[in-house]
Amino acid sequence: MLDNKLGITNQIELAKAEERISKANAKRFYDSGDINDLEIGTYKGLADIHNYLFDDIYDFAGKTRTVNVSKGNIRFAPVMYLEVSLNHIDSMPQATIEEIVAKYVEMNIVHPFREGNGRSTRIWLDLILKKELGKVVDWNLIDKDNYLSAMERSPVNDLEIRYLINNALTTSIDDREVYLKGIDVSYYYEGYAEYTTDDL
Repeated sequence: MLDNKLGITNQIELAKAEERISKANAKRFYDSGDINDLEIGTYKGLADIHNYLFDDIYDFAGKTRTVNVSKGNIRFAPVMYLEVSLNHIDSMPQATIEEIVAKYVEMNIVHPFREGNGRSTRIWLDLILKKELGKVVDWNLIDKDNYLSAMERSPVNDLEIRYLINNALTTSIDDREVYLKGIDVSYYYEGYAEYTTDDL
């Protein structure tokens, strides 16, 4: 159970509140134009995304985690290596789909935040793709199970996740519906499906 600013002590209630509030923030992020003011492809840019989504809920929003975390069989980068790893990711190239996916996979392995990594990092990925390639991911085209299994294998080989992302790219980079539906799918990957962005 994560400490939160809402004073919620029930895990199910917290999950619902987190989804509702952070999804509404993701929607406002786009509609306000604040999403266009970020650094692209840096850890600072990612931390700003995370802070925007989760600041109303958690004190750790936008802050590098200070505890080790794992998910299922995956152990993410130990706290002692985070700073070095994040500096390395900042310096990674991002000119091609291969480089961008490699950078995305590295950031997923580092998992810099206590919670909300996947949802923040998929927005971060889309912004890199938009800037460098003039494309974004239509997340509706990537099946949840395929995505999760590809990400689980990505530290060993990123071919599978690169294939899924490359086949789901669209040039509709300024389409609000593509962005909002992408947020819904991104949350669905993580088990959040109580609300859609249309509800908020």
